[in-house]
Amino acid sequence: MRVLVIEDDEELAQAVAVGLRRATMAVDVAFDGPSGLERALVNDYDVVVLDRDLPGLHGDEVCARLILAESRSRVLMLTAAATSEDLVDGLGIGADDYLPKPFDFPVLVARIGALARRAHPVAPPVLRHRDIVVDTARRDARRGGRNLDLAPKEFGVLEVLLAAEGRAVSAEELLERVWDESADPFTKTVKVTISRLRAKLGEPQVIATVAKSGYRI
Repeated sequence: MRVLVIEDDEELAQAVAVGLRRATMAVDVAFDGPSGLERALVNDYDVVVLDRDLPGLHGDEVCARLILAESRSRVLMLTAAATSEDLVDGLGIGADDYLPKPFDFPVLVARIGALARRAHPVAPPVLRHRDIVVDTARRDARRGGRNLDLAPKEFGVLEVLLAAEGRAVSAEELLERVWDESADPFTKTVKVTISRLRAKLGEPQVIATVAKSGYRI
């Protein structure tokens, strides 16, 4: 799951990013409206966490422009105000959800997860292949009832591969979906992560390498 946090309070933005990465999400951060909008239009995010009161370009305008561009990203609007009027305004301009500050972090994670599932409606919250079960809401992965204890990127790769339902997924797509914008497209990080994931999944192997195409379950 890939998330963009657009928040001008840098301390809060970085704290949210760290917490979401611990929840196995790939996170990019922007601190103003224009740079946030640019990132949201260039990259394929599942969810955009959007502060409403942004410098340079108001959060309402960022949201409106994403809708105009037919972005598939779901928008979770954050605001320091918590009145019913603010809620109606935020949802009225096209935001998919609304969360007033201050917020409980587990609630934020749960809301983002719910929106991400709406961004990919074909993917159920629990993904299965034979004896492999991945609960995307609880961020839990098991094989034959055994906890796989996956690192965040390993979990993300397994989630994407299972959701593809047998389709080959390229290394480039995995980088786009699981890593953030700082990932080097020429690195071997995907190959290394696949290798570690295969070792944790154990036998029989279920991740196949598809020549010139990538990987698939």
